Amino acid sequence: MSELPTELLILFLLLLVNGVLAMAEIAVVSARKVRLKRLADNGNERAKQALAIATDPARFLSTVQVGITLVGVLAGAFGGATISGELTSVFDQFPAIAPYAHSLALGVVVVAITLCSVVIGELVPKRLGLHHPEFIAILLIRPINVLSRIVSPLVSILTWVTNLLLAPFGRAGQPKETPVSDEEVNILIAEGLHAGVFNQTETEMVAGVLELDKLSVTAIMTPRPKIVFLNIDDPEEGNWRKIVTSGHSHFPVYQGNRDQILGMVSVKAIWANSAFGLSTHLKNLLVPPVIVPETMMAITLLQQFQKNSQHIALVADEFGSIQGLVSLIDVFEAIVGDIPQRGQRSAPEARQREDGSWLIDATLATADLKAMLKLSSLPHENEADFQTLGGFVMTHFGRIPRAGDYFDHAGWRFEVVDMDRHRVDKVLVGKIPAAAAKTVA
Repeated sequence: MSELPTELLILFLLLLVNGVLAMAEIAVVSARKVRLKRLADNGNERAKQALAIATDPARFLSTVQVGITLVGVLAGAFGGATISGELTSVFDQFPAIAPYAHSLALGVVVVAITLCSVVIGELVPKRLGLHHPEFIAILLIRPINVLSRIVSPLVSILTWVTNLLLAPFGRAGQPKETPVSDEEVNILIAEGLHAGVFNQTETEMVAGVLELDKLSVTAIMTPRPKIVFLNIDDPEEGNWRKIVTSGHSHFPVYQGNRDQILGMVSVKAIWANSAFGLSTHLKNLLVPPVIVPETMMAITLLQQFQKNSQHIALVADEFGSIQGLVSLIDVFEAIVGDIPQRGQRSAPEARQREDGSWLIDATLATADLKAMLKLSSLPHENEADFQTLGGFVMTHFGRIPRAGDYFDHAGWRFEVVDMDRHRVDKVLVGKIPAAAAKTVA
C-alpha cells in the first residue's frame, strides 16, 4: 500500500504530459499565422519556429500523435498492471466482493483513468489552447521540437506507411488548402464589428469591395439619357451653354449621331486653353475615348483605370451603341456610398405622396423598384435587357408611351405622367382601386 501514492503520482504526470501534447496540438492548429508572422518579424525566434510548424503541420501532428499514443499506452498499462493490483488487495479484504475483486478493481481503474484522461488530458488543455493559441504555441514550441527529434525515426516510418496506404487514392489523399470565401471574410468582419475591432463604416466598405467582382458596370454607370453629349458640328456658343448648365466635368463629343463618338473633352482642358489664349474648339481638345463592354464587372473596370491615365469610360452594348458613362468616382461610390457634389441638391428618385402612391424618376434601377414595392420579379426582366423603371415601362408597352398611359401589375398601377421627348421621365405608381378595396375589406 505504501507504493500506491507514488504510482498515482506517476499516472498523474503521464496525464499531464498527454494534456501538454493535446494543448500544443490545438494551439498550433488554431493559431493565426498573421499574428505569428508579426511576432516573428519583430525578432521572436520562438514565433518564427511556431510559424514554420503552423504553415506545414504534417510532421508536427505526427509527432504529437505518437507522443499522445505512447502516453496513453503507458498510462493504461501502468494503471492496469500496478494500480489495479493494489486495489485488488484492498477489495480482497471484503468477503462479499472478494471473488470479484480483480474484475472490480480493473473496472474502477479503467473508468477513473478514462475520466482523468478526458478531463486532464484533453478537455482542459484544449480549452486553454483555444483561448490563447499563439501564446501557448510559442511557449511549447521548443519542448515539441525536442520530442520531434527524439521520435523522428518513428515519425518517418509512420509517414512512409501513411503515404503508401494513400497512394491508391492519388491526389485525394493529399491535403488541400481550402480557399477563403467571401462569406467567411464577411463573418470575420461581422465578428470584428461586434468585438469593436472595426466600425460600421469600415465594415460597409469591405463589403462593398467584396461585391465589386459581382457588380456590372451597368449598375453604377450614368445611363445614356442623363449623359450630356456635345455635337462637334454645333455652334461653340451652344456647346458652351451645355457645359456651363450641366455642371459636369467630362463630355463625350460626337459627329453625326451619338454612337459616333470622336473623343472625350474635359472642362479643365477647355479652361486651360482659354487661360493661355489657345483655341477652345472641341476638335483640338479631344482625347481618345475609353470604351468598355456593358458585361464588364466593376473590379475589371477599376483595374483598367489603374492601367491608363483616364478615369472615365463609355459603356457600349454588343452592337457598339453607347449605353452609359462610368467613372472612377462611380466605383468609389459603390464601395463607400454616394459622394454628393458641392452644392448638389438633387431631388430623390422616388417620393411617396400623402395617398401612399409613389412619384418615381424613370431612371430608378429595377432592383430598387422591386425592393420598394416588395416585388419578387418583373415581367420580361429575364428576356428583355432593361435596368430601369423607364425600360420596364417601354418593354411592357412595346412602343413609346404617352403621358397618361398606364398598366397594372401585381396590384400596382404604373402610369406615365411625364415624357422627355421620346423618353419616359416620371412614373406614378400606386395601388390599383380593386387591390386597395380588397386590402380595406
